[in-house]
Amino acid sequence: PIASSARSMVPSEIQQLIGVDYRALKDSPTAQALKEKVMPTEVKELEIALKGIGIDVDRDVDQLDFASFRTEKKGIQTIGVAQGSFSAKAVLKKLKLKKIAATKYGTTSVYPMDNGMVMTFLDDNTLAFGIAASLHSALDTRDGKRPSLDSNSLMTDQISAVDNSPVWSVLDQKGTQAIVYSALGDAAKVADYETIKKRILASRYTMSFQSGVNFDLSVVTADALTAGTLSAVLKGAILYKKMSASPIEKTAYDSTTVDSD
Repeated sequence: PIASSARSMVPSEIQQLIGVDYRALKDSPTAQALKEKVMPTEVKELEIALKGIGIDVDRDVDQLDFASFRTEKKGIQTIGVAQGSFSAKAVLKKLKLKKIAATKYGTTSVYPMDNGMVMTFLDDNTLAFGIAASLHSALDTRDGKRPSLDSNSLMTDQISAVDNSPVWSVLDQKGTQAIVYSALGDAAKVADYETIKKRILASRYTMSFQSGVNFDLSVVTADALTAGTLSAVLKGAILYKKMSASPIEKTAYDSTTVDSD
């Protein structure tokens, strides 16, 4: 689960929250191979920024969390939070030797990183980082200047259902509508999807690696009728996509189940 010090920084207008247990990934060759293939560019940039201040993600980090949230004036903003065996004292000592000084945002010391990012330590083994505007928004949330994640009951319910998994994520309504639309492809053009789109509320997913890769996505709908309709549309999309799929893709589709529970 995301640390309480990090959770307090996430605004209520959350779009997506991703949690990655790097200890679990280190123990799985399958997970490591998948990480290289599907890790988003934004996440890779955050890892590079950490290495720039002397924190090796593969060695020093136990958990990374990434939060994207919506702001009225600045669009989507993203912050990362790293927890691990690194020490704030050791990192700050290296920064001092490099003559890298902090600036103040309120009472918080903020330090520059690579790729135009900045960071601050939440405690000796936890740091938050991102571009300055994003980190400032998160610090404002922590300091009570804007509503936090805990005031968004729909998203906190999604988090509590998945946050004990090696890799987990939750998505808000707009993000879920986008991911379902992407998964459906041409099948999204059918009238049924347009009818149920507004009744899709949120989603959550987990990934585990005990035997290959198991991906479990739950899409939350407003009622059972919508769930049944969406289930039928997704099953139809799978059949449609299998017609032009490669042998490996067909194996993946054959291993996919859809239900409307």
